[in-house]
Amino acid sequence: MSVADVQKQKSHDLGEEQSIWFKLTPLLKGSNPMQVVMHMCEKYGGVIPINLKDQKLWFMSDVEHFRRVLVTNADNYTKYFDGIRPIFGDSMITVDGNLWQNIRTPQQPAFHPKAFDNYFPFLVEAINAKCDRFSELAESGETVEMVEETWTLAADMVCRALFDRKMPFNPHFVFKAVKTYTDVSSHKSIRLGRQSGELKDVSEVDPAKAVDTWLSVPEMVLGEDPLTTREHTLMAMLMKAKDDENIPDFDEKQVIDELKQYLWAGTETTALTLAWTFYIASQHEDVREKILAEAEEVYGGREPTIEDIQKLTYTKNVAQETLRMFPPIWALIRVAQEDDVIEGHEIKAGDKMVMCTYAAHHSSKYWNNPEEFDPDRFSPDRMKRRVKYSYLPFGAGKRSCIGGQFSFLEICLALPTLLKRFQPEYIGDPIQLNATVTLTPKGGLPFRITERKS
Repeated sequence: MSVADVQKQKSHDLGEEQSIWFKLTPLLKGSNPMQVVMHMCEKYGGVIPINLKDQKLWFMSDVEHFRRVLVTNADNYTKYFDGIRPIFGDSMITVDGNLWQNIRTPQQPAFHPKAFDNYFPFLVEAINAKCDRFSELAESGETVEMVEETWTLAADMVCRALFDRKMPFNPHFVFKAVKTYTDVSSHKSIRLGRQSGELKDVSEVDPAKAVDTWLSVPEMVLGEDPLTTREHTLMAMLMKAKDDENIPDFDEKQVIDELKQYLWAGTETTALTLAWTFYIASQHEDVREKILAEAEEVYGGREPTIEDIQKLTYTKNVAQETLRMFPPIWALIRVAQEDDVIEGHEIKAGDKMVMCTYAAHHSSKYWNNPEEFDPDRFSPDRMKRRVKYSYLPFGAGKRSCIGGQFSFLEICLALPTLLKRFQPEYIGDPIQLNATVTLTPKGGLPFRITERKS
């Protein structure tokens, strides 16, 4: 039996009623669920108890409570990923304790800034391939879904740079398949269909087949021939850990699970941030022109180097401000292992802590004019005055995202390169948000691409 076949046995929790993501859906319905969340936080304060049948949730929006759960008493709170383990498996993103440390340590060197030189040419290759795709779209004039376009770009960058392989799968199909699963709004239909003995389509892709499709992807990547003989890639580090008898936790199944983590979670933040920055650039001409002017000043008409990209401070500020306004991870969920007390509230073992990073990112307690897009918030002087833990796009504490800086490199390279050649135009209705496992644009971000005249 293959690793993928074994993993399919875990797909039983697809649409499970016990999933927190499923139970939060009534709260997050409507055209602007985040508006409902903000109203709750303003009316009821920074810690809100919510009873959901046999489970107790605490909805949190105060930075001091974030600090308590994520940093000062972090050992008491483990990560929550029930309901989406078929997507990530038992990877670094879903495990805790010593196992998490044993899994993370062999991978850490792959995300040290010194390793980025090794990845840079392959990021450029992926972006150039996307330029070819945009050129075709500009010629045809067809409407495209920007989140899908940026997801396929991010997946290509991960495969080429980190895994030393071309994508051996159709990224557009895989994107649709996994979105079917992670769109929690469809889980009730999935669950009811399972209870009645049948699974019916709830979107473009059958949800049961969506999981099967996803589970086949990592082994396809492993089976692809390497592009080069590079020794210092994430893939090489994963395989070395697998062969190291001193790391018994790292077997072939663990390699497969880590690939799943990077191929989805490692692309999601980059993809959504890039899609939203294209939306921002289409709505704010001054932002687009400043990005292009900075790139022109730093490297002009020649191919950029990694040193050039590191000098694009305004572009990075745009990415950071986009992550503030549209954080892909709109909430961090932890599970209390032992009793605790937060702001006089008695937390019991087993309680779920839903830390709403979106609420903190949009709170006037921590930000001036929080609904205004202002990249200069991330200038050095203003960052010194920022309230700690009021900005958590990649989490905080020891469990913060391992690939945060790598994501910024991807974005700051791709954004000016694509905007220099193309002018993406948003042609959809006023945006609405969809708060599922990640914060996504409801109905997508439809764009039309045109080539810029030099």
